[in-house]
Amino acid sequence: MIDKNLEVEVINRGQGGVGYSLPEMNGLQRSFQPGESKMLTFEELEKLSWAPGGRYLLENELIVNNKEVIDYLLNGVEPEYYYSDDEVKFLLTEGTLEQLLDCLDFAPDGVIQLIKHYAVSLPCNDVAKRKAILDKTGFDVTNALRILAESEEDPSAQITSGRRAAPVVEKGEIKTEEPARRSKYIVKK
Repeated sequence: MIDKNLEVEVINRGQGGVGYSLPEMNGLQRSFQPGESKMLTFEELEKLSWAPGGRYLLENELIVNNKEVIDYLLNGVEPEYYYSDDEVKFLLTEGTLEQLLDCLDFAPDGVIQLIKHYAVSLPCNDVAKRKAILDKTGFDVTNALRILAESEEDPSAQITSGRRAAPVVEKGEIKTEEPARRSKYIVKK
C-alpha cells in the first residue's frame, strides 16, 4: 500500500486550464494553468480518481510523475502517457512515422491535442505524418496551415492601430453636411 502522505509531482500537460474540487477533502478546489506543476499527496490523487471526471483528468490532462502511483490509480499506462512537449516535437520533426502512429494509437487525449497543436505551429512538413494525423484524429494539418497562411495574407484580418475613417465629431460638433444628391430631381412634399 502507498503512503497517503506521499507527495507526487503532477503537471498539466494541456494548452488550457484544468481544475477540480474534492468535497470530501474539506471542499478542496485545485486549478492548474497550462504547463503548471504542483506537488500533491497520494491521498488527494486517489480521491480525485474516485470523483466524477477525475479518472479522465488523470488519464488525459494531467501527468502524474510517479510510476507506482499512476499504476495503482489507473492500472498501468502506456509509455506515451509521459510524453511532454519535447517528445511530441521530436516525433513530428525527427521521429519515424511508426513512432508517430504508435503515439496516435496509444497516447491519451492530452498528448493527441499536443500533436495537433505542434503539427501546425512547428509546422510538421512530413506529408505522411500529416496524413497519419488526419486518418487517426480527423484533424487536417495541411488545411489548418493553409487557413493560417490565408489569414496572415488577408489585410482585413490584420489589426491596425491607426484610424480607418474620419471621426463623426469634429471640433466638438457633429458633422451635418448634406449628403450629395444621387438624382437631379427633387421630390416636393
